[in-house]
Amino acid sequence: MKPLTVLGIETSCDETAAAVVRLDGGRAEVLSSVVASQVADHAPFGGVVPEIAARGHVQIVDRVAERALSDAGLGFEGLDGVAATAGPGLVGGVMVGLSFAKAVALARGLPLVAVNHLEGHAVSAKLGAAADYPFLLLLVSGGHCQLLSVEGVGRCTRLGSTIDDAAGEAFDKIAKSLGLGYPGGPALEKLAEQGQPGRFELPRALLGRKDCDFSFSGLKTAAARLAETITGDQDRADLAAAVQAAIARQLSERSDRAMAEYAKHHAHRLFVVAGGVAANRTIRRVLEEAAARRGFAFLAPPLAYCTDNAAMIALAGAERLALGLTSPLDAAARPRWPLDEARALADPTHKPGRKGAKA
Repeated sequence: MKPLTVLGIETSCDETAAAVVRLDGGRAEVLSSVVASQVADHAPFGGVVPEIAARGHVQIVDRVAERALSDAGLGFEGLDGVAATAGPGLVGGVMVGLSFAKAVALARGLPLVAVNHLEGHAVSAKLGAAADYPFLLLLVSGGHCQLLSVEGVGRCTRLGSTIDDAAGEAFDKIAKSLGLGYPGGPALEKLAEQGQPGRFELPRALLGRKDCDFSFSGLKTAAARLAETITGDQDRADLAAAVQAAIARQLSERSDRAMAEYAKHHAHRLFVVAGGVAANRTIRRVLEEAAARRGFAFLAPPLAYCTDNAAMIALAGAERLALGLTSPLDAAARPRWPLDEARALADPTHKPGRKGAKA
């Protein structure tokens, strides 16, 4: 099969990104990757404001895509297809990137691939090294935390998921409690380098269960309350280290269970960790040690491709295009889009309806 060159567009949150990736014989080459951050726009609010994010995407998505093509040394005529995130994410932002990709596909006569943002993260490790299906995936970011068995393109089985907050969300909100600003995850990691993780005792979630689900809301609440009672810089560093260790421990424990179950059915033992939290060095080390104990090879994306980027979207689009899986021009933007839709329908992690004692 001839090499496929795909333009990818990513606008699911607060980064406007475009990239050109060439897929040749199962190996991916990133020809360009441009990410325009909106951190400064959202920092005064302590988090992402959806309306501001969508407006920012509208203002620069065309220039970001033009820069990606220029950096790759290509024009639209050098493309075999265009891919864009179609969800999940902040739907206003998703609509901007998807609409731009539709316009390119229509004007240039190119096939369109509407990509699940989570599938982009699932293949992001392939941007740094070759990796064959199947593999066990821990997807851990600000909005998502789940363990999946990935059998091939679009073939994922959920083994576990967070029942409340994602790990990255816990990092960011605890960092805010510590006065570290936005984005909080990297700032908390830096502060934790100066701390002693054993100083503060934090709750451990779901101890009575033996499944692979996660929960970080109790940890987040306990850490926020402790943050209100401490004043010194060393206290703050010790709490940051304790939080990081607690999150790493839970991720490691659930991943260990998933690896034990996965190994019963697969001889090819590869553990892939992707998402923004995969950039945390302590968490990478703890998960790599867990994989080694179970006899799994460990793979994570290069740091540049852990957080949201368009190279992963372009690669996911190229893999689908290679199989003839394209999307119609009326493909919808989706605020929610689980990788394992059958499991999500049969066993949703978040049940609809009222909650609490009055339910």
